[in-house]
Amino acid sequence: MNLRDKLRAVGGTGGTRQPAPETEDRDCRHFAVYRPAEEFPGALELSRDTLALMSEKEMPEDFDPRRILYLDTETTGLGGSGTVAFLVGMGFLTDNGFEVHQFLMRDYPEEPYLLKHVAAGLGKFDVLCTFNGTTFDVPLLESRFLMNRMSRNCLDLPHLDLLHMCRRLWKLRLGRCNLGRLEEVVLGKPREDDLPGSEVPQRYFTYLKTKQMSLLEDILKHNAQDIASLCVLLNHMAELYQHPEKIRFSEDVYSMGRALERVNQTEPARRCYRLASRGRMGDLASSALAVSYRRSGQREEAAEVWRQMIREGRGGIMPYVELAKYEEHVLRDIPEALRLTEQAIIRLSEPGFGQDDAVQADQNELQYRWQRLKRKLKEQ
Repeated sequence: MNLRDKLRAVGGTGGTRQPAPETEDRDCRHFAVYRPAEEFPGALELSRDTLALMSEKEMPEDFDPRRILYLDTETTGLGGSGTVAFLVGMGFLTDNGFEVHQFLMRDYPEEPYLLKHVAAGLGKFDVLCTFNGTTFDVPLLESRFLMNRMSRNCLDLPHLDLLHMCRRLWKLRLGRCNLGRLEEVVLGKPREDDLPGSEVPQRYFTYLKTKQMSLLEDILKHNAQDIASLCVLLNHMAELYQHPEKIRFSEDVYSMGRALERVNQTEPARRCYRLASRGRMGDLASSALAVSYRRSGQREEAAEVWRQMIREGRGGIMPYVELAKYEEHVLRDIPEALRLTEQAIIRLSEPGFGQDDAVQADQNELQYRWQRLKRKLKEQ
């Protein structure tokens, strides 16, 4: 069996892999993977407004989910002038499912052919979606286009970098937000027998020496799964933004509220804070809700949040202090401001607060406030 026959015999997993016909005698290798629509529920209903909200970027006016190109590269290293993308996978939605087209550089002279296919693919779409592509994939491709004296204008698309979007939503709870962890914890679909990314470069270098195509099968599978996961993850995130009440963890709801505040979506952010206040993030969420009201001039609404926290015994001394400020400076009720300050001093003296430097600083500040309010009360 010659090399071409061997390459055509390579199969795939996680979808149906078919060798695409070659149109030139000299070219890189092209594989196509087809996955059913059932694996991407709701993907074709992704709206322009939701995507703009999540990404904090303007989307095309005639937005169509089928015109998002999901891209991932497999490379010979982690960066630097000698790093090359030897495999580029590009996926997109169709009416019938999801297609992934992979272009493999079987040796270094095939790089211009690979880049030609990448440029042609990018030219057919309106939006680019990657995972950490802002930092890695796009700069790498730009440098390779430059080295091959080719235009890099094909990369000038609105770019959705899911790494940053995912960090805004899940980092508080998960800490590390790599794609594998998100698949396992967020999507509930851990990978089995997946090739670690750290082993990819050495696999390719061994392939260059031996020309054993079997060495690349795991890399092709890994790359195709990465690309499909980008689509699933993006649409899962969109579903949560549309229905935050479906989010199981208060950390995630609170994080979504913070993300929405970044783009001046005040009421949706407040909705998230109210939902998050029922869970482990209750104190932070309620505080964020009160601050949101105060910032927009709704001071009585902010005060009611602090009163509710006091009634529920939440938030430590913070709601007492904030409510004392409101009573003093807005309602001009000095006796009530003094009473709240005294309550904060009593709370701070409870054993659970300890006696570290921060507590001592709070005690000093409260004592100063109490003395100032006492003087102010005598002057009335």
